[in-house]
Amino acid sequence: MKFIADTHAHTLASGHAYSTIKEMAAAARERGLKAIALTEHAPQMPGTCGLFYFQNLDVVPREAFGVRLLMGAEVNIMAPDGSIDLPEQTCRELDIVVASIHTPCYGTDHTPEENIRAYVEAMKKPYINIIGHPDDGRFPFDYEILVKTAKETGTLLEINNSSMRPASSREGTRENILTMLDLCRQYEVPVTTGSDAHVDADAGNFSYVEEVFKYCSFPEELVVTTDMETLKPYLNCKQEIK
Repeated sequence: MKFIADTHAHTLASGHAYSTIKEMAAAARERGLKAIALTEHAPQMPGTCGLFYFQNLDVVPREAFGVRLLMGAEVNIMAPDGSIDLPEQTCRELDIVVASIHTPCYGTDHTPEENIRAYVEAMKKPYINIIGHPDDGRFPFDYEILVKTAKETGTLLEINNSSMRPASSREGTRENILTMLDLCRQYEVPVTTGSDAHVDADAGNFSYVEEVFKYCSFPEELVVTTDMETLKPYLNCKQEIK
């Protein structure tokens, strides 16, 4: 399986990442990618950039070193009602929007029913393209509801490479990903691949993703990041993507 895009990565604008836009693009080229999404943490994540950063992204060229740059955001799901920390109009003007649960913004004291409600309500927002790292055992929920809602709303579910690192703070990730992939195969729900890179050395790094796809023989036709034409319908981009 050959990946041509990374739909989740960060630059130093996120505050706890370490590489520039150009460094991330150059690294993506070295990995043989055609596109990389730079999805900075939205404003409620401690230390990240402010609202105006996302509202000014039209000044950034959408190509560097022959790699398509998808300028977006990783918004924070703030509560069980699915609320997020960027305005709707701002999200609609980005190329790509990933919505994720993070402990500093969402907390850890919600019930499984509240957690799945948070994901479902976020997926109902048409300008949210991807649910980021829905694999963290610290936020238990019903994966069948998640997968069925992704199919109904046309939202991509992310297979996050960083989640499966041995040093990751997320819990039970590989087992949860395998559960989700089994349901995605059953209901024919496409997934995307995100490195969640916070440094250029990890841009386009899908080593753990590749292993888990191989382990469960996941069908390539359900992985949107193997072909740009397959990925394009799931983006907010107004510009032509080649």
